[in-house]
Amino acid sequence: MADRHPSSHSYLVGALLARTGDEMAGPALLLAAFTLTGSATGASSLLAAVTVSAAIGGPVLGALLDRSPRPGRLLAGALALYAAGLTVVLGGLGRVPVAVTLLVAVVTGLLGPALSGGWTAQLPRTVPAARLPRANALDAMTFGVAGLAGPVLAGGAAEALGAPTAVVVSAVFIAAAAPAAWRLPPVSGPTARSQAAPVTGIVTSGVRAIAGSRPLARATLTSVLSCAAQGMMIACLPLLGERAAGGAGFGAALLSCAALSALLANAVLARHPHAIAPDTVLWAAPLLQAAALALAATGGPVALVMAVTVMGLAEGPQLTALFAVRHREAPERLRAQVFTTGSSLKITGFAVGAAVAGALADRFLPGALLIAAATAALAAPARFAVRPGGRAARTTTHA
Repeated sequence: MADRHPSSHSYLVGALLARTGDEMAGPALLLAAFTLTGSATGASSLLAAVTVSAAIGGPVLGALLDRSPRPGRLLAGALALYAAGLTVVLGGLGRVPVAVTLLVAVVTGLLGPALSGGWTAQLPRTVPAARLPRANALDAMTFGVAGLAGPVLAGGAAEALGAPTAVVVSAVFIAAAAPAAWRLPPVSGPTARSQAAPVTGIVTSGVRAIAGSRPLARATLTSVLSCAAQGMMIACLPLLGERAAGGAGFGAALLSCAALSALLANAVLARHPHAIAPDTVLWAAPLLQAAALALAATGGPVALVMAVTVMGLAEGPQLTALFAVRHREAPERLRAQVFTTGSSLKITGFAVGAAVAGALADRFLPGALLIAAATAALAAPARFAVRPGGRAARTTTHA
């Protein structure tokens, strides 16, 4: 699957390990918290605590990566600390006050963007410029593989070894990616000499870079709205499964259909990376998502399977396109901040969407899905509504 380039191969292996561990961690923490505390509310609060702090951690981590001459080593440290934080959270469940456990989870979550945007920002240094489009598609595929394998591994480990052990296994996957991060190439050239400058505007630099570039602003707005719609869909899945097939587990299993179709779509893109312009994919994919969500509102089991499959076909290429635009447009000195800030905004959009749909789904499930469809559809006109005054923030990069 990887390019014949040592750094690229190591990068992709590390990305796959880290992201698989991350996809395992959420379900594993939920199961472990419920098993050890007996509280469903406490379990969901723990998961929220791990994810909510990414909105702050992303920009800060991105700034630190951008100013480091060896960002791979900083990334390796973040992965090791994230894995350690998960085990500390596990150790505190049922043994220390809930507030203490939640606080540790929040601190751990600050490092979460290292597994997504922080890692992807290092990709241009691992491959020649001509191979970047294909490497970008392969990088996006690691999210699809992780999304497919992570929950399955978490469930299997919890069933065979116990839910707490599943958390440990997820931490091991994440920590195992640290050596690959450590070996990532250092920053070179004029950018490396500028990294010693003091960090100013550490939290807002990424936001300013995105807002100052029309392509980045459009891509970010589109991805945040799409993520909000995805959050709405996922919040509805347990009820959809219960009503369509008599069990909430059916709804959760549908996530595997979405992950598989996303993976297959990105596999095609990896073979034909220049087939469709990434800017076109970014506005077209949400329209496909909107159609899928409207189909899901009909509620039938066949319609649900088709809907989540189509959602995956849209989400996979959209992620690849988003990465391509960020690599193309982000200033080299702010690359990691652009990626981690964008990831943080997407996580926030996802969380808001899930919260909105969760409040509506119990009252009127089809209505919640139709609102999700409208949110996804809004991404296309919202993209074109971004004013053309922003100047593309291009600099000389590896892309």
